[in-house]
Amino acid sequence: MEEIQPTKQMFKGALLLTAAGLISKILSAGYRIPLQNITGDVGFYIYQQIYPFLGMAFMLSLYGFPAAISKLVAEERERGFPLSFRSFYGPIISLLVTINLLLFGALFALAPQIAMAMGDSRLTDPLRIAAVPFLFIPFSSIGRGVFQGLNDMKPTAVSQVVEQVVRVTVILVVAIVLVNQGRNLYEIGSGTAAGSLMGACAAVLVLSFLFIRERPWQMPQSDASVPWRKYIRTILLYGMFICLNYMMFLLIQFADAFTLVPNLLDYGMTRQQAMEWKGVFDRGQPLVQLGTVLGSSLALALVPTVTKQQLQERPGELSDHVKSAWNFSLLIAAGAAVGLITIFPYANILLFEDTAGTGSLQILALSILFTSLALTLSSILQGLGDIRLTAGIVLLGVACKWLLNELLVPMWGIGGSAVATVLAVSIILLLNFFQLKRRLPCVRLLHFRWSALGISLVGMVLFLYGLDRSLGKIILGGPRIDYVAYTLIACLGGAAIYIFLLIRLHAFNEKELEALPLGRYLIGLNKGGNKHGKQR
Repeated sequence: MEEIQPTKQMFKGALLLTAAGLISKILSAGYRIPLQNITGDVGFYIYQQIYPFLGMAFMLSLYGFPAAISKLVAEERERGFPLSFRSFYGPIISLLVTINLLLFGALFALAPQIAMAMGDSRLTDPLRIAAVPFLFIPFSSIGRGVFQGLNDMKPTAVSQVVEQVVRVTVILVVAIVLVNQGRNLYEIGSGTAAGSLMGACAAVLVLSFLFIRERPWQMPQSDASVPWRKYIRTILLYGMFICLNYMMFLLIQFADAFTLVPNLLDYGMTRQQAMEWKGVFDRGQPLVQLGTVLGSSLALALVPTVTKQQLQERPGELSDHVKSAWNFSLLIAAGAAVGLITIFPYANILLFEDTAGTGSLQILALSILFTSLALTLSSILQGLGDIRLTAGIVLLGVACKWLLNELLVPMWGIGGSAVATVLAVSIILLLNFFQLKRRLPCVRLLHFRWSALGISLVGMVLFLYGLDRSLGKIILGGPRIDYVAYTLIACLGGAAIYIFLLIRLHAFNEKELEALPLGRYLIGLNKGGNKHGKQR
């Protein structure tokens, strides 16, 4: 296989991975809404208890190990060493198999103890099925990592989307079939966990086909000794640190899986009530995830241009990219968070059939803003080489979430967990912010058109308040189909007003508007301000 030309191809590859990641994240968040409708709050609680483990397997196979392997491939190619089976493929695969066998064995063997720690011993079988996808990680990781190291991002993008489509389809079909058969909810949880297994199988099949077709192993055998220490260090440390930065929101849910139900019992609920209210709280997870995708994806598309090399060679250009990424994330995430908070009573009925937990979930929606900004800054810091530090910050934030749940949930119920999430991601954001200021003191992130943001948010909220007092009164208590029309009008109308006001009040400069779809048209709306793309 010929190595693809790096410069232009790398930029296209970054955009391709961003697009595939956006599709994948939308699918990952979106399917949990019909899943809750199919299985109810308790069934959704069961799935969400095992979801962090399924998500970890997915993250390791998509981000952690492939990033480490890609780094090794690039280094070997730079040194002029071929990727032989003896000195590269064999050792890497044996390491990955060993690591993931240990992860599978630990989760499978310790499933009863983990279930007890979660406060529900009946989760043992679903947890054991959730361990199986770890066995497929070595094969998907080696395929993705090698292609990425050769600057070919298509296999990773295609396999990622195929994996999510198969996974989501199987989960929903299995849930429908088992519910119609009247099966036990924990059996349904095991069945839905099998959907992740099928998705992993599909990804391995796609990557195997592409691997055989492209034949990246057709190189002379090397007599060079195997650098085991380098391989182990890169895969275990670099791969894990990279993965932790992508797992921030997943690890927050991991803390909830272990602490929410036991502390809801201390709050005064029965075990059945605690499980139901954990399911109610988890309603907010897909909506927050969708809001975070919306708030961070456009900003993260700019992040691949942020590197240590650019800091040394073109610091002014790098500062512009960092400032634009922050601006996009702040403006879009703020609108998504405030908009969701405002329409949540209607969205809760539309998506989940009732208004249970609305107040707590509105608090949770605030985390969209802080999570989006934290992810953006974390990705920028990774580009600058601060991979270990950002991973440590994530772990510190998760530890704070765990401790805050222990403190706040016994007092405030699921509202305490919502507050704990907002505080935890705020801590991660602040630490990332201070580290970025230390690395790039010339970038003034807080030098911003705050008045434009405030007026735009007020305009959107006034529109939504007027809609609530008029159309909202008409549909109140009506069928769910009425809420579809209301929510569409609220989302489209509120977003249009918010973006229009942002542009007219010059929240974006001309260079930033050019990066958006219909950029030339938007620049026309922006007439009279920031004509030359000057920083605010």
